[in-house]
Amino acid sequence: MNRILVLGATSAIAQATARLLAEQGASLFLVARNAERLEAVAQDLRIRGASVVHSEVLDLDEVAAHERLIHRADVALEGLDAALLAHGVLGDQEACESDFASAAKLLHTNFVSPASLLTHLANLLEPRGKGTLVVISSVAGDRGRQSNYVYGASKGGLTVWLQGLRNRLTPHGVRVLTVKPGFVDTPMTAHLPKNALFAQPDDIARGILKAVKGKRDVIYLPGLWRPIMTAVRALPEAVFKRLKL
Repeated sequence: MNRILVLGATSAIAQATARLLAEQGASLFLVARNAERLEAVAQDLRIRGASVVHSEVLDLDEVAAHERLIHRADVALEGLDAALLAHGVLGDQEACESDFASAAKLLHTNFVSPASLLTHLANLLEPRGKGTLVVISSVAGDRGRQSNYVYGASKGGLTVWLQGLRNRLTPHGVRVLTVKPGFVDTPMTAHLPKNALFAQPDDIARGILKAVKGKRDVIYLPGLWRPIMTAVRALPEAVFKRLKL
């Protein structure tokens, strides 16, 4: 991956991944909604060795702007090799339960916006017969839990979308990697008490690049989450619905 579009570039995982790519001399096109933070990230990546760093300020909830954004990135980088989709929100489960407007906003950011971006990216890369799409989903999408089922539903929907997209694009030489992190120590989880299950963004970034090189389809990060979620999915619904999770 030499020419990469990074969506949600100021997120902790995106920054950590972009730093590794910059050290390899990659050309990057960064997109985020906070201009000041985005410029700081871009300057850091230039110092770290990125060949080229373009940036654009955009709220990715604005789906009508997606097609033109991807075209500009493609032109600026003289072709896209890959895209990393790393934007999203954790949301407030209680607020989503009491007010559907809050739930709809979360679903839009975490599912509708990525689905729109992926549609345009797929339509760009499919006729070219090459490219890689790396998308941050979550272990929360593997099964709905009362503590975060709105967030989980948004990520579960995204995971299924990626499954179908992979099935569509694989015959055309375009790869789709679904990344399922567990708990990660980022500003998004700053309000949560930390424990041994929390990973650092740098660890997730290294896992992503390893998975890309290994031509993986789905990766749990850290890897211990694969057996954990296998066990969670295997629980009978009659048992699962009685658990306080």
